[in-house]
Amino acid sequence: MAQMHNNLSPAEGIWSLRRLPDMDEAQFSQWQTLLEHRTGITLSAERRSFLETNLGIRMREIGCSSYQAYYEKIVSGPDAIREWSTLVDRLTVQETRFFRDPDAFRLVSDYVLTRPREQLKKRPLDAWSVGCSTGEEPYTLAMVLNECMSQLALQPLFGVTGSDISKPVIEKARNGQFNPRKLLGMDEDMKTRYFRPAERNTVEIVNSIRDRVCFTRLNVLDLDKAPMHGMSIIFCQNLLIYFRRWRRREIVKRLAERLAPGGLLVLGQGELTDWQPPGLQRVPSEHVLAWIKRQTDEE
Repeated sequence: MAQMHNNLSPAEGIWSLRRLPDMDEAQFSQWQTLLEHRTGITLSAERRSFLETNLGIRMREIGCSSYQAYYEKIVSGPDAIREWSTLVDRLTVQETRFFRDPDAFRLVSDYVLTRPREQLKKRPLDAWSVGCSTGEEPYTLAMVLNECMSQLALQPLFGVTGSDISKPVIEKARNGQFNPRKLLGMDEDMKTRYFRPAERNTVEIVNSIRDRVCFTRLNVLDLDKAPMHGMSIIFCQNLLIYFRRWRRREIVKRLAERLAPGGLLVLGQGELTDWQPPGLQRVPSEHVLAWIKRQTDEE
């Protein structure tokens, strides 16, 4: 602790160690409203300490001493847009890894392997990972699709798009380098095929997979403006849990509109209950929440 004080000015040392006051009801409500209005994300009262911790870390970094002062900086300060982007990154980035939900990826594999072969020859498979964080999910999808195409002895006609609200995580995803612990639980043959050693004790995705994946920044409240249409597979896991029930339904409706007839939508278990999205047919599975878009008579 003494060494820490030696490296800082007295003011910095005191500020960095000082505990922020607890957030009162009015302040918490103000932050809840801002987050929901701008991102759709809802924070329950139980997550107040989560908000306090993450705001506090950022406020210490920039030397802001009160929640109200930071709120005003976020809403109307000269650097408001950039600071908001930084905060959203802190509040939304999740810990993830490759093949995080093996059952869901097995379902994707089964779906592709049972598609009409002629269809797979004619039309590329387009997959979309919504809320992709640092890229593990879209890269996993690309690996799964590549494995399927190899198994079917077909040309690898597929592409994957990853989207997220956070610009920093999108940039990290594009980089394609990961801590080896992100590969925990992966099949050893898959690791060998799809990763190679990189700098600073990291591993990186091989080019044949990286070239199949692109990334874009997108707020799920703006899905009506998303350029993705006619998608074969939409993968949206561990994202809807942040939203109110009515907004979850709106998001799923928007995603369903962007599926091709016969396309597959995969959500996280428990993220959508007691509701049947219009135009979709539930995939019978005990372990995965998924639907297929119904074909119309003309198709």
